[in-house]
Amino acid sequence: MTSATIKLFLPHGDARRLRVGEVSNWTGKALAAPRTELDDLLARDELESSGVYFLLGVNPDTGENLAYIGEAEVIRDRLKQHKGKDFWNSVVVFVSKDENLTKAHVRFLENRLLQEARAAARYALENANTSNPRLPESDREDMEVYLARIRQVLPVLGSDLLSPISGSSKPAHPQPQLFCKIKNAEATGRRTEGGFVVFAESKAVFAVRPSAEAQYPNTIALRQRLIQDQALVERDGLYVFTKDVEFSSPSAAAAVIHGGSANGLIAWKDKSGKSLKELEET
Repeated sequence: MTSATIKLFLPHGDARRLRVGEVSNWTGKALAAPRTELDDLLARDELESSGVYFLLGVNPDTGENLAYIGEAEVIRDRLKQHKGKDFWNSVVVFVSKDENLTKAHVRFLENRLLQEARAAARYALENANTSNPRLPESDREDMEVYLARIRQVLPVLGSDLLSPISGSSKPAHPQPQLFCKIKNAEATGRRTEGGFVVFAESKAVFAVRPSAEAQYPNTIALRQRLIQDQALVERDGLYVFTKDVEFSSPSAAAAVIHGGSANGLIAWKDKSGKSLKELEET
């Protein structure tokens, strides 16, 4: 990903309210707002344009992150139609300053954004299916450049919807692959920009420690949520991770694998046996 200078303008001087984001030498523009600022957002001239948008929130039934990704020739009119959706509490809009985004362009972007959001798997998607519009080759390349800028700007505006759980593919300081072993369970993972990822096919002990339910209810609740989401499934007397799962810290990851409290700085080790604590101290 190329370097970028991102300008963030706060019309009200408050980063929690309406924000406007621009990238140097890019014809696109991003606008983000909480639902409470929707009327201010709708009043802006940029929303007369065509573009793509994200509605971000939480599924009230499951508690998991939920998103809706859409496109429209007139963003203002489409967002008004979404007032009846209960789940979302923030919105991000991407438009073009030169007004060169056509209906075919934004449909192409919507399709690609849905693909990337599904691959990142951080949010459930309320609209998972869309058409696959055809564009001339040169237009497709232009839209891939536009998409790359969306990937850069979206996290700055507060959403990791498109960010891979496994972390950046080209981090400035590559993190070593680490192992966490207990009894006959072994897991692999590494630090990421968002915390710590445990990779798919890693294994966790099946039974939790007798003391865990009373002393570490958060660990038990997290394991249960992963089991309910089928991110952990039983196989041959162990739990197996069916996909990459990001945790807030190495200790949170190790605790789920151990079935009770664990010091992640000690539990995670590289292939030579050095603990994460030793690696980071040196």
